[in-house]
This record gives sequence, C-alpha cells and structure tokens, in this order.
Amino acid sequence: MAILEVLHFPDNRLRNKAIAVESICSEIKEIAKNMLETMYAESGIGLAATQVNIAKRIIVLDLSEEKNEPLILVNPVITKLEGTETSREGCLSVPDYYDTVERAEHIEFNYKTLDNQLVKTDSDGLLAICVQHEIDHLDGKLFIDYLSPLKRQRLKKKIEKQEKQEGKVL
Repeated sequence: MAILEVLHFPDNRLRNKAIAVESICSEIKEIAKNMLETMYAESGIGLAATQVNIAKRIIVLDLSEEKNEPLILVNPVITKLEGTETSREGCLSVPDYYDTVERAEHIEFNYKTLDNQLVKTDSDGLLAICVQHEIDHLDGKLFIDYLSPLKRQRLKKKIEKQEKQEGKVL
C-alpha cells in the first residue's frame, strides 16, 4: 500500500471529472486500499479519487471513531435528494478551512462494492453530507464552490500568499 499525494486548491486538476470504473479488477482494489491509507494518514473521513489525481469514480469513507469501518463506493450515483440542511464542512484538498454549506438532508444512492455487488441505499446525517461532498469531487466540484465568489476569492488569495511565503510555486 502507498500514501498518495492529495491535491490542494487551487490546483486545476481538482476540476477534472472522473470516469466510470469499467470493471473492478486488482488495480481498482489497490487504488481503493491506497486511498484509504491516504485518508487515514491525513486524518480525513472521506476521499475521492480525483483528490489524488486519479480520474476514476471511486470514493472511500470511514465515519467511525475507531477508523475501522471503511466504506468503498465504486461508481456512486445519487438517485434522490430530499430536504435541506446546513453544516460546517472542511476538505483535505482545502486544508485548514471550514465553512457552512447547504446540502440535501436525505439522499438515496447506488454504488458498487469491490466485490462488484450493486448496493442501493439511503442516508441522512453525516454520511449523506459526505457522500454528496465526495461525489461533487468526482464531478470536479469543491465545497467552496457553494460559497460566495467573494469568499472563494479571499480564500484563493490567502492560500497563494501562504504558498508564496513558503516558497512554493502554484
């Protein structure tokens, strides 16, 4: 297993759209394992393949306190959105920044497991928020896209200033 590099905003590769996984083979299973290891190393609760520059529709999640209940979603699709709720979100690709985002309160979604089983399920609460957040990544969208243009521009300038101070080139 390997820890992968997590892309950070404003990296344009975060805007890439993922393509469906054709077949669940050993390569896909290895990608999922590496994504889980990366997510745990970064202290995250969710990670989309596009965040590690892999253009495949794969998401890993683990909302458990002990970090021992991983959920791997291959080709996830939201089929129904109901209600609205606001919550404070953060993202491994936008480190140290949190803001309030409005999302659907209840969702129905489908995905395939690594055993190629189709799962149709529904959720609310944190799992629903995470699934929506990570599917957004697969579609080239970040949680900060839900913020006002002014807030996004301020964040981008702040990050660029920090990276300039650290001697990093964007």
